[in-house]
Amino acid sequence: MNKRVVKIVLTGGPAAGKTTLISRILKEFKQDDGWKVITIPETATELISQFGIKPFGNCVTMLEFQDFVIADQLHKEKLALKAAEMVPESNVLIIYDRALMDDKAYITDEEFRQTIARFDGRTEETVLANYDAVIHLVSCAKGAEFAYNLGNDARTESIEYAREMDDRTLRAWSGHPNLRIIDNSVDFEEKINNALREVYRIVGEPEPMAKKHKYLIKMPDLNQLVIRYQAVPFDMMQTYLYTTNPNVERRIRQQKNGRDYLYFYTEKHIMPDQTKWDTEKPISQKEYIQYLMEADTSLRSVRKTKYRFTYDKQRFEIDIYPFSRDKAIMFRYAENDDVQLPPEVDILREVTGDPEFKNKQLAATQTL
Repeated sequence: MNKRVVKIVLTGGPAAGKTTLISRILKEFKQDDGWKVITIPETATELISQFGIKPFGNCVTMLEFQDFVIADQLHKEKLALKAAEMVPESNVLIIYDRALMDDKAYITDEEFRQTIARFDGRTEETVLANYDAVIHLVSCAKGAEFAYNLGNDARTESIEYAREMDDRTLRAWSGHPNLRIIDNSVDFEEKINNALREVYRIVGEPEPMAKKHKYLIKMPDLNQLVIRYQAVPFDMMQTYLYTTNPNVERRIRQQKNGRDYLYFYTEKHIMPDQTKWDTEKPISQKEYIQYLMEADTSLRSVRKTKYRFTYDKQRFEIDIYPFSRDKAIMFRYAENDDVQLPPEVDILREVTGDPEFKNKQLAATQTL
C-alpha cells in the first residue's frame, strides 16, 4: 500500500491560534475519511510545565535549554515517522506545534548552527528540508491585541515581547520554500479558517468553502446519502459547562474518530461590543471526564450524528438528533447562492444565524 505522509509545521508568536487550529485539523481530517493525524506538542512548554526545566530562575541558560528542546524534538519527530509507518491509514498528516527552526528565535544564529550540528551534523538546510510546509500564524499581539491572553501557564510574555518573538520566529523560518503566513487582518474565526484552507491546499484536498448556510430540513433518507454520495457519519456529544466568567461560554465535545474518540475544550469569548470568538484545544479522556463534573445541569448534552458529503463540488453536513424523528439541520458551504442542492434534501427554511437553532438553545429545548 502506498502511504502518503505530509509534514506541516505550525509556528508563530505567543497567542497566535495554533492550539485552536490543531483542534480544527483533528476534526476535519478523520479516520473515517482515510486520514490519521499525528500531533507533536510544543516541546518547550512541556519541558517548562511538566519537567520544571526553565531557561530562567537560575535553572539552565537559554542555550542549554535549547539543547534540551532540540534533543526532545528530534526524538518526537522520529517516533512520529515510525508511527506513520505503522498506522493502517493510507494518508498521514503530521502536525508539529513548533519545530526545530523555532529554537533559532531564542539564541544567536551561530549558537543555533553549532547546536543543531551536534545532532548528526545537521544544518539549517537539512532541517528545513524535513518539513513539507510551514504555516506561520501571526501573534494576536500584532493587530488583534484585544484577543491576546496568557492562556498557556508556561507563558509569561508581555505583548511587546510577543511581538518581538513573532518577528524572530518568522525570520527563523523565512528560508522555507513553502511558508504560508496567516495574519490578523480578519477576525479570529476567519483567521483559523484561512489557516485551515492552507492545510487543505498543502495536502492537495478540496478546501472547505468560506461561506456557511444553515437550514432546517425534513429528515432525509440517510441510506441514500451514504450510497449515492458516500456520506460519512460520525457521532459527537457537546456538553456546556457552568459559567465562571460572564464573558466566557465554556463547553466540551466528544467526537467519534474511526475506532477512537477525540475530546475538545472550547471557550467562546464575548466582548463588550458583542463580538464573539472561540478558542479551542484538544484534551485527554481524563480531562474530559474531569470537565464533565462541571457540566451546567440546567442544560442537557447535545448528541448528534453528523453526515458529511460533497455534491456538485460543494460540501454539505447534515446533523441528525435523537430527539427529532422528522427534522434535521443541514449546513452548506459555498461561495455563492446559485448552487444545486441534493434532490434527496427537502428544505423547510433557512435558519442561518437563528438563535433558536444554536447548539446551546438545543441543549435547553431538545427540539427542532
